[in-house]
Amino acid sequence: MKRFIQTLKNIYKIEELRKRIGYTLGLILIYRFGSYVTIPGVDPQQLMALKNQSSSGLLGLLNMFSGGAFSNASIFALGIMPYISASIVIQLLGMAIPYFQKLQKEGESGRKKINQFTRYLTVIITALQAPGYIANLISQLPAQAITPFDPNVTSPGVFFWVSSVVVLVSGTMFVMWLGEKITDKGLGNGISLIIMVGIMARLPFALFSEFLARMEQKGGGLVLFVVEIVVLILVVLLCILLVQGTRKIPVQYAKRVVGNKQYGGVRQYIPLKVNAAGVMPIIFAQAIMFLPLTIAGFASSDSLRGFAATFTNINGFWYNFTYALLIVVFTYFYTAITVNPNQMAEDMKKNNGFIPGVKPGKKTADFIDSVMSKITFPGSLFLALVAIMPALVRLAGVSSQFAQFYGGTSLLILVGVVLDTLQQIESHLLMRHYEGLTKSGRIKGRNAGAY
Repeated sequence: MKRFIQTLKNIYKIEELRKRIGYTLGLILIYRFGSYVTIPGVDPQQLMALKNQSSSGLLGLLNMFSGGAFSNASIFALGIMPYISASIVIQLLGMAIPYFQKLQKEGESGRKKINQFTRYLTVIITALQAPGYIANLISQLPAQAITPFDPNVTSPGVFFWVSSVVVLVSGTMFVMWLGEKITDKGLGNGISLIIMVGIMARLPFALFSEFLARMEQKGGGLVLFVVEIVVLILVVLLCILLVQGTRKIPVQYAKRVVGNKQYGGVRQYIPLKVNAAGVMPIIFAQAIMFLPLTIAGFASSDSLRGFAATFTNINGFWYNFTYALLIVVFTYFYTAITVNPNQMAEDMKKNNGFIPGVKPGKKTADFIDSVMSKITFPGSLFLALVAIMPALVRLAGVSSQFAQFYGGTSLLILVGVVLDTLQQIESHLLMRHYEGLTKSGRIKGRNAGAY
């Protein structure tokens, strides 16, 4: 505790860090305030049906990522997810289209163009999603909950639809702007911080409701609640292992003399991450698992409907088995396209570096590829386990709302963003010769150890 208090004092002494933390908290406060501002024309007192609909399933996940803005019919109802979808599309285009590959290699100017394309695509995706959200809003709420702007009109008209779409698109773009400002002038990782805040905003409500539900039970209700918390802590530790786990490969740099100076002759280590793919395999697998819902909507035969029903039961064996298998496959796929052993081997060769006992060039690339394959397998299994953990705890009796915090993208995002933020603060402290947040002075985030 004494060390923690001293660390807070050190943080306060650094003016730049103090301003960045204050700026970040201020923008997050604006975001949280906006999540309670309802769309004009919607009665906030009659949103119970929408809140019940978004308490579980896919809509529950979207509501958690938006910090409850989805169920509040807020101007930020669609949250930052359209921007995340646009970023994923642009990233995939960068792997397939030469023009985007060229932009990625152009440095700062290319990054600005890619960001501009991402913004345009975000507007398009949000504009496509907004009418669907409004249609669902109208179907879920009673007629008196949506007040037309014209008192002579008894139902939502064109003006309500158009204005609501504009508000939702503007809300998403404003949230994106907040994230970019946090990245530029705050603690960094603005988009990730906004998602994390949205997830954490739902945690106290889910925790309290689960506690009340357990206390109403007779015979060990409190004991079961404590067991749930212990399991949650264990899953958090597993997520930390996934985020920080690395396998270090020694690299020896040969001695070379330039003029009167000697370079090289030292040994360093390349840390290869156990989970180099992050949460992307889970996102891709979820997208595939949503296909049975589409099949169910167009299915005409009983066999197809039965197939769709089997693979839309999020607590069922075949759904979770297929989901976990897809995550393992996508982990290998995403790792293969993000980690380039040939490039790493070429960079080492250019810098007179080599792995002891391995010939430079193709042999080094094959060795790195072999190591990555070996460490990716347990990493993919751990990732699959974390992803299906909510289904496992739901089967054990945990409520759907609280079960969402036991794994999937939500817990991995929480752990990763917290570690990244602590790493930012740690770097500011160490740069000014203050003690870090840990005795070792090292906190590894999601990007730590990148080659």
